[in-house]
Amino acid sequence: MSGLETIVVGSTNPVKAAATRRIFPHAVVQTAGVASGVPAQPRSVSETIAGARTRASAAYAAGSAELAVGIEGGVAPLPVGTGWQLIMWAAVTDGDRMQLGMGPGLTLPAAIAAPVADGIELGLVMDTLADATDTAQGAGAVGLLTDGRLTRTDALAAAVATAAAPWLAPGQF
Repeated sequence: MSGLETIVVGSTNPVKAAATRRIFPHAVVQTAGVASGVPAQPRSVSETIAGARTRASAAYAAGSAELAVGIEGGVAPLPVGTGWQLIMWAAVTDGDRMQLGMGPGLTLPAAIAAPVADGIELGLVMDTLADATDTAQGAGAVGLLTDGRLTRTDALAAAVATAAAPWLAPGQF
């Protein structure tokens, strides 16, 4: 991975910036407050991917970085059975090509899935249940639901790494 000196993340969320720094430890990682173009709580795989792509494109257009990263968390109904799953997607672009990657998914417990299914944002549900504020800026649902064994930074870093694969191991395969 040579030549990548500056990377911009299409968000000011510190967890998204930290996840990107983890994957690109030798780059300067900047943040840009850009719109996702999707609802605050994406409610499908396609909406979540669209948010990640829009963030990456807007962040690239906003600066002079070699790469831009868009990260979007969302929820999606499980394709089999009932329930909802927390999902996360990332998009990485160099202005010419864009690559997608996903992080781990986590099936939401019924007490969390029910209000999400009714349209309440997952972050608000988690804030209420954890008696906290801005959990999405910290541990997030994945951190709270795994008792910190998988942090939100870990999960988002996995999405960034899978999206960034062509730049992490160029010409390897």
